[in-house]
Amino acid sequence: MNIEKEAEDFTANHSFHVPKPTWTHVALHCKDIDKMIDWYEEFTHFSLLFKEKDESGYGAWLGDKTQHDQPFVLVLMQFFEGHDPFAPATHHPLGPFAHIGIEMPNKAAVDAVAKRAGESNCLMLGPVKMPKRIGYICFVRDPEGNVVEFSYDQGVYTKARESWGGNPSD
Repeated sequence: MNIEKEAEDFTANHSFHVPKPTWTHVALHCKDIDKMIDWYEEFTHFSLLFKEKDESGYGAWLGDKTQHDQPFVLVLMQFFEGHDPFAPATHHPLGPFAHIGIEMPNKAAVDAVAKRAGESNCLMLGPVKMPKRIGYICFVRDPEGNVVEFSYDQGVYTKARESWGGNPSD
């Protein structure tokens, strides 16, 4: 593979491109992509945008389908044996503090996730009320060991509107 030659001969694949730098995704390595897709569809509001197979392995994107104007997706990649472009590096899961954060609309929603996670033996912490900038949270582990935080009253939206502008009801 001649990376320099491929970069020189680059041709765009898509007709639409963002007009400015845009935060688009978080990517996770996994050993069983179908198990991860099922878990994220069960425990989060994410749905599968697409899944594909290529010479490197299986890839999938999951996200909130109501955010089609400004998508932010979770990218999952399961590399085939001998096709991991990062080899021999080890892929480590997010945690214990590094995590994916999902804001919930109310405290009961956090409690419901924590209850399901407890029943599935993947609850790591909580639910618990933390300091002001953390809110009411629970930490859950996905099948690969990555930590996902479900929070209520964390204040991300409030702080962004206070600092960057915008209507609180948007």
